[in-house]
Amino acid sequence: MSRVLVLNATYEPLAVVTARRAVCLVLADKATLVEDTGRVMRSERASVAEPSVVRLTRFVRVPYQRRRALNRRAVFARDDHTCQYCGRRAESIDHVVPRSRGGEHVWDNVVAACRPCNASKRDRMLSETTMYLRRSPGPPELHTWFRVAAGVVPAPWEPYLDVFAGRASA
Repeated sequence: MSRVLVLNATYEPLAVVTARRAVCLVLADKATLVEDTGRVMRSERASVAEPSVVRLTRFVRVPYQRRRALNRRAVFARDDHTCQYCGRRAESIDHVVPRSRGGEHVWDNVVAACRPCNASKRDRMLSETTMYLRRSPGPPELHTWFRVAAGVVPAPWEPYLDVFAGRASA
């Protein structure tokens, strides 16, 4: 089943849900259809356009900063599946400051790496090698989670995620 981006009443991305759940929200007048996929979902008595993006009719207050869980999939999404040492396709994660040397398992210390770079760095500090980071690590932007939840971001979602990312960094 396809995924649907749910926007708050202010067009802020809130969640990714199944198309079936999004249709239920639209039919209950809890959300309005913003973008559709061009396909139709049919029941015995009704036909409804399959949504790609829906917007809630009422504002939902999010009272806390969302926790950004550190996991392999999210690190790859943050780093675009690219080795942060050489630029090739990443296959593993690497701790910039090795855990054996007191490095922590936190966003600022974990990067995506290809196997050859990860193997050549071993448990050494960057200053002990000829390697360097292409981009310093840190927590991902909030919109990255929508990319992780969906796998591949559909084209109709891009404007809503890009506008929110620009507003969040301003």
